[in-house]
Amino acid sequence: MHVGAVLVFTPPKGADATYLRSMLENAVTRNSVARPLRKRARRSLTSLGQWGWDTELEVDLDYHIHRHALPAPGGTGELFDLVSRLHGDPLDCSRPLWEMALIEGLDDGRFAVYVKIHHALTDGVAAMRMLRRRLSSNPDEQNMPALWEQPAAIPAPAGEGSAGFTPFQVSGAAWHTTRSGVGEVVGLVPALADSVHRALHRRGGPLSLSAPASVLNVPVTRGRRFAARSWPLERLRLVAKHADTTVNDVVLTMCAGALRAHLLARHALPEAPLIAMVPVALPDEQPRGQGGNRVGVFMCNLGTRLADPICRLAAIRVSTAEGKAALSGMSPLQTLAAGALGIAPLAAGLLGLPCPVRPPNVIISNVAGSDTPLYWNGARLDALYPVSVPFDGQALNITCSSTGAGISFGLTAAWRAVPALQPFLDDLDGELAALETACGL
Repeated sequence: MHVGAVLVFTPPKGADATYLRSMLENAVTRNSVARPLRKRARRSLTSLGQWGWDTELEVDLDYHIHRHALPAPGGTGELFDLVSRLHGDPLDCSRPLWEMALIEGLDDGRFAVYVKIHHALTDGVAAMRMLRRRLSSNPDEQNMPALWEQPAAIPAPAGEGSAGFTPFQVSGAAWHTTRSGVGEVVGLVPALADSVHRALHRRGGPLSLSAPASVLNVPVTRGRRFAARSWPLERLRLVAKHADTTVNDVVLTMCAGALRAHLLARHALPEAPLIAMVPVALPDEQPRGQGGNRVGVFMCNLGTRLADPICRLAAIRVSTAEGKAALSGMSPLQTLAAGALGIAPLAAGLLGLPCPVRPPNVIISNVAGSDTPLYWNGARLDALYPVSVPFDGQALNITCSSTGAGISFGLTAAWRAVPALQPFLDDLDGELAALETACGL
């Protein structure tokens, strides 16, 4: 259940990857760790066996920070092979649930950082925010914190300091929260009923009852495969503009075309269209920098039985519009509850429980990044490749993230369920080219 990212940097002019090593060693010596990364999961008799968080005041950075060197020739293939192996190793639940690795030896003089963090600590949007706050748009800025360190600008949570609420403020806030919470709970029943109604009529929403059986929906083991590639974001924007749709719909259509090609090559394309689970970020009500999960979902018909890419794009545009409309009338609590209903088949698989409903065939998410180039102590961030989690019964995860003028697709798969990921990347490229041709670009 851990997620991660691969960040690829170009050293500043006149420097090489060894300069990062010295800065890394200095940061380890400072022994400063951000608050969310000091939390340790624990359970005991007093918690009745339920998991909770302890704040780990001391973190053994020698355990959490690693260094690796790529074998020759040091290309992206070797980089992603290493990340595949690292991502297959589970985190130690007796320690704070994260690790980072400095990766040297890329043939073009660049270096990479692999970050691994448990999904219980953060969702994709919160993780992106944590990384963004440790980078700068100024290439000349120096003395920046390491990726695991606490940025100075994050305020302390309520209760950590001399300022606080008076008893009257606490009572008033509690009454307001209770009153609004009761209203949201009352609205749960119609919200969930609407989700079931939409699923029965095969309309987009938080729940799907029509996902077909596929070779991607199988039990997973520990091994992982990871591969990634970036494309100019402007190419997707031009397709979206000519098709009068969104970049997110273009992303989903690229994935749909690649999935269709992948399953056709395996002679395993289902008669019914594949269904994708699409996470959406909810308003963040937590203090900045505190991590956590604020995610809803809707299901998207990928139109994989349609041979024409424009027809697939049209089907996806209708499905995403229905999904967004279903979520737009819900409160955050209702969206979370409906999302829990939607992921129930996956949760049942994790717990080993029977479930009459098949899970969605694949997860496809798009996490917004920065529109401007980012730097860390003068080193330019060239790409940020998301590394995610396949579930038991859902062996492929596709996560995208934009950085500057590019958008990166990160594919994380169960080793045994997906034979190879490089052809899938080529199919993504072919689908984008087909969309451009159909749009006259």
